[in-house]
Amino acid sequence: MTRNRSFAHILLAVVACTLLSCSTTTENNLSYFKSLPATSQQGTLPTANYEATRIAPDDELAVTISSSVPQATAMFNAPLNNTAVQGENTVQGVPRLLTHIVDKQGCIELPVIGKLTVAGMTAGEAQAMIKQRVAEHVRDPYVSVQLMGYYVNVMGEVKQPQRLLVTRQRFTVLDALAACGDLTEYGERASVLVMREENGATTYHRMNLLDTQLFSSPYFYLRQNDVVYVEPNTIRIDNSKYNMNNAYKLSVISTVVSATSVVASLIIALAVK
Repeated sequence: MTRNRSFAHILLAVVACTLLSCSTTTENNLSYFKSLPATSQQGTLPTANYEATRIAPDDELAVTISSSVPQATAMFNAPLNNTAVQGENTVQGVPRLLTHIVDKQGCIELPVIGKLTVAGMTAGEAQAMIKQRVAEHVRDPYVSVQLMGYYVNVMGEVKQPQRLLVTRQRFTVLDALAACGDLTEYGERASVLVMREENGATTYHRMNLLDTQLFSSPYFYLRQNDVVYVEPNTIRIDNSKYNMNNAYKLSVISTVVSATSVVASLIIALAVK
């Protein structure tokens, strides 16, 4: 009878611990944008002032220069040392697609024109500057400048941490998280860190995915080499501490057992003698 009561007490304790564990997990809300009114079916959200991506060192630019007389602009499309040729001409008069790597000083070098400082400009501003310089040699030139892409790094509690190649102008922190499979259940939705290199310094900003004010953050639209880091929530931290403590305890127990075994072997050996 006593044994049955003891078993019942143990069973109740296990069930209680399980319920407490479930309760803790349930309290960790996995939803986004909790600041939205629960009773509202529609509305307007704040928006950030989007600024076109500015060219930075190591960016790759595709520059195309042409005119109504293709022969007149052919000299501007000859590849140089810092230029990569993307394919051959398929139609007479259509220039090759040339890509230029922006050097550490923020410059690219074009045939005839020479070195141009483009860092800090948007693609549109660089395009206007190059067109003005080409117009000194050719009447009514057509110039196209495109940023071929840039990288952002996403780390921490996302399902697929990775370095992302961004090939479009507008790319937000939500786009980056979605590209990595969303946050894990252990990601802290109230604290997503965005780090950015600006004017020779690294700045950072914490974004709260529960609050719609994130849409108005100047860090909402990502830039070259931004780092997005999703911090672990308290459950992940507690689990990590628990696992580390258990590993330490097992290590201590293993050491004690090994030491005891050695001592026991010595005692037996001495006793035999």
